[in-house]
Amino acid sequence: MTHVSPAPGAGPWVEAWLSPARFGVYLYETGGDRARALELYRWNSELSCAVLRDLGHFEVALRNAYATALDATWSGPGHWLDDPASPLRAPLLRTKRGGPRGPRQVDINDKPRRAIDAARSRYGVQALPGKIIADLSLGLWRYLSSSAHEKTLWVPHLHRAFPAGTNRATVDRKIGDLHGLRNRAAHWEPLLAAPLARRMGDLVWVAGLLSPELADFVQHHSEVAVLLAKRP
Repeated sequence: MTHVSPAPGAGPWVEAWLSPARFGVYLYETGGDRARALELYRWNSELSCAVLRDLGHFEVALRNAYATALDATWSGPGHWLDDPASPLRAPLLRTKRGGPRGPRQVDINDKPRRAIDAARSRYGVQALPGKIIADLSLGLWRYLSSSAHEKTLWVPHLHRAFPAGTNRATVDRKIGDLHGLRNRAAHWEPLLAAPLARRMGDLVWVAGLLSPELADFVQHHSEVAVLLAKRP
């Protein structure tokens, strides 16, 4: 018979592991009950995994939908990942206000350009576009629907990923919120006060614009609502 050791108590090792500040969030939520606080942290970790799985399905769908839209509409001599005139690579200057030096011009395509180039350096110039696309993070795809890219990306290309008449600003706001949630979950931050029911609704809504079947798939397999109901 296999012997299963009991779980260790919530002694000082927890602060050494998580840091006093991080564990303090859970202690506050449980009124200083260390055992409950540790269980709440474990639950938060499970919840983060469930959130990341659903967001992972969404991220793959978004990048592939955007890639398909660009493939169908980009007419430059080179691939839109690499052509200097591509709307992901061509300098796109916008005025950034504030800061100690006042307003200044920034190239908002600098980050996507560097991300694509970094992927190329990892996989080589002969790597197929799909390899590069899969390597790019949600942080890149998220900003392609911003107002700064409306004329260069949304109108000529990316609107095709969504049903006719889809409002760019609404899509962008929801994707931005989902990106923020993804970052919190990926860094194992507390989700105790996050509006997860609303965010999962946003995820299903945007996924449904990309593919109604995908939205049904996510809803059917998601464990987020079940875990929310089991909060310690």
